[in-house]
Amino acid sequence: QVQLVESGGGLVQPGGSLRLSCAASGSIISINTMGWYRQAPGKQRELVAAIFSAGSTNYADSVKGRFTISRDNAKNTVYLQMNSLKPEDTAVYYCNVEARTRTNLRLTTYWGQGTQVTVSS
Repeated sequence: QVQLVESGGGLVQPGGSLRLSCAASGSIISINTMGWYRQAPGKQRELVAAIFSAGSTNYADSVKGRFTISRDNAKNTVYLQMNSLKPEDTAVYYCNVEARTRTNLRLTTYWGQGTQVTVSS
């Protein structure tokens, strides 16, 4: 199947920046949409940003102008550059990809294990 390895989370002060990475591996044939979701304590998981195979993007209103999603198709990797971080951005961030593999030709959604982002002074 598909394995997703996330990195880049941590503790940052308000106004600071972090860059998250998520590398997909496995018997991948193709990847469609790649995205980032987050879940804060006591809240539902929400979409942060998504990038489609053609390169177009979609962002949650709360992060527009501060976060940038990008992808490197050669490396099967998606990035999330987070600037001007706020305490309300504190959450576990999850990588999400839609992919076809040699053993599963149906477009299937895969999730990473999550990485903690804490914004606090």
